[in-house]
Amino acid sequence: MDKIRGILLIYHHPLKSDAATIMDHVKAFGENSSFRVWTINTALGFPRALKRLRFSAIVLHYSLFGWYPFSLYRPFFEYVEKSRESYKVAFFQDEYRFWPERTALLSALDVHCVYTLVEPQHFADTYEKHCKVRRLVYNLPAYVSADMVKKGREVFKLDSERTVDIGYRGRQPPYYLGKGAQEKHLIGINFLKRAGSLGLRLDIETEEEKRIYGTGWFEFLANCRAVLGVEAGTTIFDIDNLVRPKYSELCNGNPDLVLPGVSFSEVYESILAAHEDRIYYRTISARHFEAAALRVCQILFEGKYSGVLIPMIHYIPLKKDFSNLAEVIDMFGDAALRKQIAENAYADLIASGKYNYRHLIGALDRDLLDLGITPDIDVTEARRISRLVRQSVISHFIKKAWYSLRQRDFPGRNILKPVAKPILKKLGI
Repeated sequence: MDKIRGILLIYHHPLKSDAATIMDHVKAFGENSSFRVWTINTALGFPRALKRLRFSAIVLHYSLFGWYPFSLYRPFFEYVEKSRESYKVAFFQDEYRFWPERTALLSALDVHCVYTLVEPQHFADTYEKHCKVRRLVYNLPAYVSADMVKKGREVFKLDSERTVDIGYRGRQPPYYLGKGAQEKHLIGINFLKRAGSLGLRLDIETEEEKRIYGTGWFEFLANCRAVLGVEAGTTIFDIDNLVRPKYSELCNGNPDLVLPGVSFSEVYESILAAHEDRIYYRTISARHFEAAALRVCQILFEGKYSGVLIPMIHYIPLKKDFSNLAEVIDMFGDAALRKQIAENAYADLIASGKYNYRHLIGALDRDLLDLGITPDIDVTEARRISRLVRQSVISHFIKKAWYSLRQRDFPGRNILKPVAKPILKKLGI
């Protein structure tokens, strides 16, 4: 086995995905760590060369664990399991569901450290109670990346150039996530209902098909004088795995759909009420940093926002019953106040560098150094490992595509086959 001084980061990212925040998080390790970082995307299959490599540390990215079955497929699972000398770290988000499966994986792989969105006061009731992870580190779901700052500069508009007064994009989450998650939908529909006739230019949508991704999202934000927002996360943390299965029964096995014909209040009283707010799981999100990067004033439901955002300093607070809506509209209409709040958020969240990814990755580096793991590696050796992994991934991807193509009947199939065979043979396929 080749022992490699460096970090192997395993993540999952389908090629057609538009989740920029996932790739910002993934790229942050290589951009900010003092250690060499190699990344493997499980969506491309298991690289054959990986079998004989053992890394100082293995990072399991949160993108692997969004849904169950997890995207740490069997060959990857077995590889991590056999890497007994590696220091293993799991980054988790969306920890409110699949809790038994999550803790079982931690135990099976002997994960040493978890970076979690669970706040430290709840460690005893979650990880410390249900598994034997040695180290828990509280962190935020997103930080400020170089790409975020760059995009913010590229599409920034002056307030006078913006054509939308208040914008928002959200969607209605499934009921089993509790009251807090429903705010993502309710803030949009209730703001439209109450402020739609006030002469403001609004661009507010709460339907899935109206969501915006990629560069289009930054361009949308840049065109808004203000955006609505809520805390990320949920108010039901299904640690006993009771809520989602019960809700699934009502939905004929489709719990991640909104139950048609039944109100949230009905489901809440029958299934959810006893589980609401048992473990606090609300946080700031990438959207708040993105709005700050574009100097867009934020109008947010009142909340903690991980202690990062302060009302009337970084955002205009909106009460969840909309009882102060008239006051909020007046404050939004004060251009000088609106600009000051947006500038405060930019200065404290973006320009200060306080929430840059280097702080998150630096904490991981310090852990490895404290364990006696050093980042030194010969440049030639690093290139050799990169070449091995890259060639293995490309070879596997071509192999999958070729096998898929062989099953199809298409014009030119008989011509392609003799041309492709010698090329594939050289690649060892």
